[in-house]
Amino acid sequence: MSVLTTNSRILCREFQRRDQNSANACCSVPVFSSGYSNGLGRDCRKREGHVWRRSLKAEAFWISRPTSVEMEPITGPDHLDGILRHAQELSQPILIDWMASWCRKCIYLKPKLEKLAAEYSGKMNFYCVDVNSVPQALVKRGNISKMPTIQIWKDGEMVEEVIGGHKAWMVIDEVKEMIQKYV
Repeated sequence: MSVLTTNSRILCREFQRRDQNSANACCSVPVFSSGYSNGLGRDCRKREGHVWRRSLKAEAFWISRPTSVEMEPITGPDHLDGILRHAQELSQPILIDWMASWCRKCIYLKPKLEKLAAEYSGKMNFYCVDVNSVPQALVKRGNISKMPTIQIWKDGEMVEEVIGGHKAWMVIDEVKEMIQKYV
């Protein structure tokens, strides 16, 4: 977000009012202040020739917002049951990424899904299952045949899935569409 202002303190207070929960509310918004300057940081309202010289100064502040959220690993069928019960109590859908640690596409997709998790934080929880490190009963319960498989579960049941054997950007677009249906 870019804002043109002559006083960055006013802008900083405005962003603190908007974002009361953030401890670093004014630490990441680019602020552009306009003023007369000689290029050395000093105020210069002299005429240079017949033209007033006006410059634009830029200061950067970064609002601390997570860009990605690490997906919680599911370790077994009992753990999945607890997660599904909790999600049902909150009446929220959950996303489960069924992956394998040796799968290149799974490894490539995981950070992209973690960025999506940051976008939908509070609306939906994201989990991952490494099919090689959990009991096969859990893998059978998810009805997994290929990796990566991204599923949405709602009310204790799997409602929709994307099997990610194609290009990552297409998978992410399909996952976004799938999420929009249930959030």
